[in-house]
Amino acid sequence: VGEGCMLRKMIENGNLSSFILWGPPGVGKTTLAGIIAQTLSRDFYTLSAVSAGVKDVRDVIDKARGASVFSNGAAPILFIDEIHRFNKAQQDALLGAVENGTIVLIGATTENPSFEVITPLLSRCQVFVLKSLEVNVLEIVIDSFAGKESHIVIDNETVTGCIQENLAIYDKDGEMHYDIISAFIKSIRGSDPNAAVYYLARMLNGGEDPLFIARRLCISAAEDVGLANPNAMLLANSCFQIVHQIGMPEARIPLSETTIYLASSPKSNAAYLAINKAIETANKDKAAPVPLYLRNAPTKLMEELGYADGYKYAHDYPGHFADLEFMPTGLEGTVFYEPAPNPQEDRLKAYLEACWPKYYTKK
Repeated sequence: VGEGCMLRKMIENGNLSSFILWGPPGVGKTTLAGIIAQTLSRDFYTLSAVSAGVKDVRDVIDKARGASVFSNGAAPILFIDEIHRFNKAQQDALLGAVENGTIVLIGATTENPSFEVITPLLSRCQVFVLKSLEVNVLEIVIDSFAGKESHIVIDNETVTGCIQENLAIYDKDGEMHYDIISAFIKSIRGSDPNAAVYYLARMLNGGEDPLFIARRLCISAAEDVGLANPNAMLLANSCFQIVHQIGMPEARIPLSETTIYLASSPKSNAAYLAINKAIETANKDKAAPVPLYLRNAPTKLMEELGYADGYKYAHDYPGHFADLEFMPTGLEGTVFYEPAPNPQEDRLKAYLEACWPKYYTKK
């Protein structure tokens, strides 16, 4: 609402369009909607998505039609708190009235509207993001002196006397859940153990399920550390088992150990890229036949048809390797796994280059 900003201009011009206020609890979404209605002298209707149904929505729209005719001619404002709790049918009931200007919709939500508001309605609304104040103590301090003092001095002693604890804001089922776990995984991937263990603490303080965190550590160990340090997946799996067995609060310790270990390990997503490429190729040619010499021949008929004929048993050859094409016809020489440059995979690359010089060429 700062000078020159979009919402401020709409209010000053009186040309208000529908919008959604997205932000955490307590940032003033409801208050702002009321201020706008009062400033513009608009009829103001409110619904709570927790208790309202389709009938309630239609009743308000009917009232709004009459108000827009008999009031000042400007469309009334319909404020819907927690609009993300409306189902598709309830949101559909708003579409026509929003589109033809019968009402100006102001929705308030703590959840990401991209996921919780249907696309047709979202396309007809601006979205304004409200951020919580990092320091929001002044009001509490002033209220504590209400009626007692005409002159208030705010110092450290006064503030600490009013504020005993700053509670962590963390919604296990909401936007904050996804933001924090995303930052956690990206900190591990980015090799920052300090940031990673900080976001771990945020999740644990907020009551996150420790098994959820342990599962994500297992995924990160395979996806982000991978073959650069195969022990990472063993540790992550052990962590999951330990967390399952002992629970909180002791589970915080193996979670911290595993988080720091993964973040401090060299990184490789070569296995992740390899399976994605292989799946893409497999989807394109789902019927590629397995070469006959790679098939088993459990019956005499299969043996007569050439099944297993020409197969070379690797352990019968020097170095336990036999030069044999294992890909289906048409995919010969396809390379999915490209070793990443790290000490562990350098050793794998050297072995593959020795086995398959025609596919893995030394650079």
